[in-house]
Amino acid sequence: MNQEFHYYATYCAAILAGYSHQESEAIGYSACMVDFCTGTLLSKLNAPLNAATTQTQIELVDAWTDTIGLQDITRIWSSFHFLPADLYAQPKKRCSKKYRQKYRLICGPNGELLEKTVKLAKDKDLQAVGIAMHVLADTWAHRYFAGTPSLVINNTNSYFFELFQDGDTFTEKKITFRHSATTPDDLDQSIYTCSINYNSEKSIMVLGHGRAGHLPDYSFVRYKYLPAWGEYEEIIKDNPSDFRHAFCQMVYAMKYLRGDRTEFVCGQYDEEAVAPYSEQLDMILQKRQLDAAADWKAFAKALSGTEPEPFSIERHQEEYLRADEAEKLDTFLGKYFVAAMAQKSMVTHNIYNSGNMLAGYSVEYDGKGFRGIRDFRMLLHRNKGGNRS
Repeated sequence: MNQEFHYYATYCAAILAGYSHQESEAIGYSACMVDFCTGTLLSKLNAPLNAATTQTQIELVDAWTDTIGLQDITRIWSSFHFLPADLYAQPKKRCSKKYRQKYRLICGPNGELLEKTVKLAKDKDLQAVGIAMHVLADTWAHRYFAGTPSLVINNTNSYFFELFQDGDTFTEKKITFRHSATTPDDLDQSIYTCSINYNSEKSIMVLGHGRAGHLPDYSFVRYKYLPAWGEYEEIIKDNPSDFRHAFCQMVYAMKYLRGDRTEFVCGQYDEEAVAPYSEQLDMILQKRQLDAAADWKAFAKALSGTEPEPFSIERHQEEYLRADEAEKLDTFLGKYFVAAMAQKSMVTHNIYNSGNMLAGYSVEYDGKGFRGIRDFRMLLHRNKGGNRS
């Protein structure tokens, strides 16, 4: 998803779910912050490094791609951006264990881990709600890709076509991928910037949808391609439909988190709450544009009567830096860091319990005593209401 979807669309969904303007802004901010909370930022704030929810390009280039380095990468990207749909999925027969582990990390909506992600945020701070909504939304935009480097899963080939609606049918246009970091995507010519073609299974160039560039994050795009993991059967991706499902599912999920619903069930969408705004929503989702922030901002103001403050990564930093050590976890960012570590811990634990070591080891705090790192002791104490000093 684009930044404007994570911030403004999440804000809009929160308003429709019954949250106030201030609450919705906090949720939207937290959802968007997932794309900015890097190790570099955490070092600057002297904050727990294990709260990282993304990595900069420089961090990835500098990252080791040995076993430990790849586990760190997988913990971040699978926990927050490419949530696995089925950790026990069965790939084709007679495949290697290494391939099977990566196959089981393919992202998709409405999996068991999504339910656990939403329920993990229940009765928690608004920051946890926002993080859960980012993860939920990305299961729709990033489906069919995985949050671990893999040529078989994440690479692209020449069979990649954009689909344009023409009445009741679609016309095709071949997509061109190029590596040109300073050149914007050319929507008229279907030319999209992507990561460098590097023929290595461990390369960060084949992490997530890097080889498809920003294409999967555009709400308007429809495309088809032949992924190697799918035994070269054609897959059609309809982002306007998927993004609408994501929006309606966020409304449904936040009504549960707010207490208006007694349970969260995967595959449910609050179409009723969205119905009065369907025309405007579909217009935004289907409009071909590089940046939809202005349209989402206008929609947000129409819903709440108040325009959300533009996202700024610096907004809450001064509060965190000025807080006494014992009070840092009660600041906006402190609550965000705890929620981020909780999400990462939950996903890592589930991947580990499935017999998959790609995200590393996981130890249950209550069952085996604390044997983790200092950052997660902070999480344990916070969740139990203990001394946070």
